[in-house]
Amino acid sequence: MPVPLPRITGLLATAALAAALALPMAGCKTTGSDDITGSIGAPSEPRSDAEWRRAADYWGPRYEANTADAEAAIRYAQALRATGRKAQAAAVLEQASIKNPHNRVLLGEFGRALADVGKLQQALDVRGRAHTPDQPDWRILNAQGAVLDQLGRAPEARRHYAAALKIKPNDPSVLSNLGLSYALTKDLRRAESTLRQAAMQPGAEPRVRQNLALVGALQGRFDEAEQIVRADLPPAEAAAAVDELKQMIEQRGGVQRTGQPASGKRTRSRG
Repeated sequence: MPVPLPRITGLLATAALAAALALPMAGCKTTGSDDITGSIGAPSEPRSDAEWRRAADYWGPRYEANTADAEAAIRYAQALRATGRKAQAAAVLEQASIKNPHNRVLLGEFGRALADVGKLQQALDVRGRAHTPDQPDWRILNAQGAVLDQLGRAPEARRHYAAALKIKPNDPSVLSNLGLSYALTKDLRRAESTLRQAAMQPGAEPRVRQNLALVGALQGRFDEAEQIVRADLPPAEAAAAVDELKQMIEQRGGVQRTGQPASGKRTRSRG
């Protein structure tokens, strides 16, 4: 299924573009299954808006009948997040976590919801309770790294990604987050190399390739970025997406110079 245009310039550009062009950090925008932190023990998710609304209608009454029902809380909150009601989702999970303080899946989802509404330090604290040193969860480590990056604590974030990769070597979602972490500190060469590694992994999702395209665009390689995006979008949509991204970059100070041409001509990657 093609990824809608706004996700390229909204979801993917928010964090990396803001830092790479020295703009104020607004935090990563994540929605539904496109969350770069991934899904923590979540059930199979609906795909369309209508399915999400039906899921909310089903799980909402079940949760309201028993706010201690962890499964109902998680699924209801996922439906709320997917339909834009993120603050309500966080409130649902907070209530359920009070009654299930040792449910690690629930805590992971609560941390994700808190990050959604910008409560980053609280999200970090909650996710820290979602696993233990003797039973680390690579997905939680990855999620914690993403929050630490948003807090501007890149060295700590990368230690979390490294720990996650020891448990789940070459996982594309962890490598993708690590690549964006390098982009946030303007190390675009290392960002590109890491994202290329992520994109080559089996099961890499479209967002991984879009992140790679973003880093290429930040270096001025717009034609190459368009070719990457075409793997998941029709040609006309890919061209429009990259053109919008190009305008955004130019409006915010231009491309980052990393020793590679800043023109639209395609170049061979050294990453």
